[in-house]
Amino acid sequence: MGVAEEVRSWLADNWNEEQTLRQWWGRLAEAGWTFPTWPRGFGGRGLAPGEARQVAEALDEVGAIGPPGGLGQMMGAPIVLDHGTDEQRQQWVPRLAAGLESWCQFFSEPGAGSDLASLQTRAVRDGDVWVVNGQKVWTSGARTADRGMLVARTDPDAPKHKGITYFIIDVDQPGIEIRPLKQMDGGASFNEVFFTDAVVPHANVISSPNNGWMIAVATLAYERQGIGGRARSGVAAGMPGEKAGQLDVAVGELKERARRAAGDQEGMASAVSFRSVADLARQFGRGEDPVARQALTAYYTSREVHRLNLERSRAAAQTGKKPGPEVSTAKLATSRLAHSVRDLTLGLEGPHGMLLGEDAPHGGRYQQVGLRAHASSIAGGSDEIQHNIIGERVLGLPKEPQVDRDVAFRDLKVGTQTNDRRTR
Repeated sequence: MGVAEEVRSWLADNWNEEQTLRQWWGRLAEAGWTFPTWPRGFGGRGLAPGEARQVAEALDEVGAIGPPGGLGQMMGAPIVLDHGTDEQRQQWVPRLAAGLESWCQFFSEPGAGSDLASLQTRAVRDGDVWVVNGQKVWTSGARTADRGMLVARTDPDAPKHKGITYFIIDVDQPGIEIRPLKQMDGGASFNEVFFTDAVVPHANVISSPNNGWMIAVATLAYERQGIGGRARSGVAAGMPGEKAGQLDVAVGELKERARRAAGDQEGMASAVSFRSVADLARQFGRGEDPVARQALTAYYTSREVHRLNLERSRAAAQTGKKPGPEVSTAKLATSRLAHSVRDLTLGLEGPHGMLLGEDAPHGGRYQQVGLRAHASSIAGGSDEIQHNIIGERVLGLPKEPQVDRDVAFRDLKVGTQTNDRRTR
C-alpha cells in the first residue's frame, strides 16, 4: 500500500468532527502524519517531501484540520531535531508535534534587530542554571507561549558573534514580564518582554555554550522556509498550547470559527486584488486617467511576476529543494507590493483617504491595508537585510565591511550599550 492509500485509509477510521483538537492532534502525531518528514516517534515517518505532499493532499480531501502551526513547530522542533540532545528531543518534540505546546522567539532587542549579533541580554551561569537579564521586543505569541527560543550573551569578552548561547526557556516564571505593544492599525500581536533574574536550566542549552549564533542562523533559515510558501496540510484551524484555550474544543466548532475568520481575511485580501483596485479607480472617476492607468498597469504587472515566482518556489520546495535567496526576493516583492497598493488606493480616494473606519469608503478597508503596509518592510527581516543577502549570495558583490567581527563585545559601542566598563 502506498503512502496516499495508507493515509486515506487511516483518515477514514480516525477523522470525525466530534473529537477535540487535543484528541485529533494526538492521534495524528501518534500515527506519524503530523509532520511526515520528521523521524518516526516524533510525529513523523521520515518520508520524502513528495510523499509528505500526498499526506497533505489526503488531509485536504476530507477537510481535516491540519497539524499544529506555530513558531515551535516551524522552527523550534526542527532546531531541536538537528542540534539538540536525545533527551531534549524526547522532552519537547513529541509535545510540539501533538500541539500541546506553543513556543515564541526571543531574538530581537531594542538595540539589536537587523544586527542581531549585537544583542545585550545577558545569561550568567550559576551552577546548574543560567540567570537571564535583559529585554526582547517584537515577540509574537509571547502571551500564549509555553517556552521561548532565547539567544543571550554569555561571554562579553568574546567577539559579538562568538559569545552567544541558545536556550529553550520556560515562559511561566516570575522573572519574565510580557507587555503587549499596541500597533497603529489597532492590533497588539507583538510584545516586549523583560527578563529580571529569569532562570533557565543548563540542560536547556542547545548545542553548547557560546555556539548560539550558528543555531540562531539555522533558526532563521527555517523561518524563511516557512515564509517561502511551504505547503500547509489540511484546514488551518486551532492554536497549539494550553493557553490558547482551544485544545478541548471540538474540531467541528474550530472549523466553523476558521471559516468565519477566513471570510473576514478574504474580504481584506480582496481589497488589494487588481480587480478591486481597478473598481476603486472607476468609482472615483479615475478609470480613464492616463496617470492612474499607468499606476494600475504597474501594479498588475508586479503582482503577476510575484505570483509566478511564488509558484516556482513552491514547485522547488515540493521536490525537496531547500529555499535559497529567492525567498529574499519574494520578501522584497511582498513589501513593495504593500507599499505600492497603499499609495495607489489612498491616492485614488483623494481626500477620502484621510478618513478611517465607517466614515471612509468601503468601511476603511484600504486605510487598514495602508496602515499595515509599513510592517511588511520590517517583519521577517528588513528590506535592507534582504538586499544584502541578494547582493552577496546572488550577485556575488563584496560583503559589507565588518570591522568589529574580531573585537570583544565588551569593547564595542553598539545599540544602547555604552563603552564605560564601570557600568558592566
